[in-house]
Amino acid sequence: MPEIHAHRRGALRTLLDDNGVDALLITNLLNIRYLTGFTGSNAALLMHAGGEAKTVFCTDGRYITQSEAEVPDLERVLDRASARALASYAAGERATYGRTGFESQHVSVEEHEALAVRFADVQLIRTPGLVEQLRLVKDEAEIETLRAACAVADRALADLLAAGGVRAGRTELEVTRDLENRMLEHGSSGPSFGTIVAAGPNSAIPHHQPTGAQLRAGDFVKIDFGATVDGYHSDMTRTVVLGEPADWQRELYDLVHRAQAAGTAAAMPGVVVSEVDAAARSVIAEAGHGERFLHGLGHGVGLEVHEAPSLAATGVGTLSAGMAVTVEPGVYLAGRGGVRIEDTLVVRARGPELLTLSTKDLVAV
Repeated sequence: MPEIHAHRRGALRTLLDDNGVDALLITNLLNIRYLTGFTGSNAALLMHAGGEAKTVFCTDGRYITQSEAEVPDLERVLDRASARALASYAAGERATYGRTGFESQHVSVEEHEALAVRFADVQLIRTPGLVEQLRLVKDEAEIETLRAACAVADRALADLLAAGGVRAGRTELEVTRDLENRMLEHGSSGPSFGTIVAAGPNSAIPHHQPTGAQLRAGDFVKIDFGATVDGYHSDMTRTVVLGEPADWQRELYDLVHRAQAAGTAAAMPGVVVSEVDAAARSVIAEAGHGERFLHGLGHGVGLEVHEAPSLAATGVGTLSAGMAVTVEPGVYLAGRGGVRIEDTLVVRARGPELLTLSTKDLVAV
């Protein structure tokens, strides 16, 4: 998709102009992938505000064939020390690259010192977060890939439940491996993060790591997982119960379900992110469980499973159409069990578009 990557680079050039720099040295591999499509493990990109003709991509000899296929539209330099090679390149054209920004949040002090020597008379300017600023709002190609990743997760969970994969006697680890294998079968390149399967009292631990603990009749089983497709991640949590739910389980699940619906409905363009968190949190607080909602409401998702924006009481900024975020309230009763319900969605002008479509009704297995 060279035209998509070229369009993204064009949008970045506007930010370079706004920040008063002639060029930007990009060293973060995810940002390089976003701007070029390159998926290898070593690269750097020297983006010039003046256009594509002065933009240079660098990788090493291991990726000659791959980079020809993935980055066919940019000048290419081959060097193992990619960032330093491009710094030397810019120094040779210092009249053109006089003020060059760099991703200071991704560069160590030692690497910055080495780059400064290579850049010679070029002025290095700290310009953190410019590409991430673009990545906040997803284009339709990204949303389609996110949609595919979410569909893989939906299908894997449906298969797992239909096959009786969540049942008394199995361990959390067995369910985890089963679910992850089913995601692979449906096209995932791997899990988005360490899958959480938490049964019984463990479901009250927000980020419990699966163990050999056995699932038992009457347990809540919290399953937080995601699939990776073409580098993009899905993120979904569903909580099921083994056998007939007790009254307290129905009440707790209904509370989280209502909070999740309120948070989802609030995820609209122009809304302050902390207000989205408050929409869900207030439902839980009014029920007397405010102190048992132990984390923020959600986060951005894309090339990273956790990226900006942060939907939390401490979050800053507002939502924009095209942002992909999670909405994941939870209530955790220590020693008894907990419920979290999470969707990945896209902020749209006419209302959120859910990408994770598995039922949010309480499922008894």
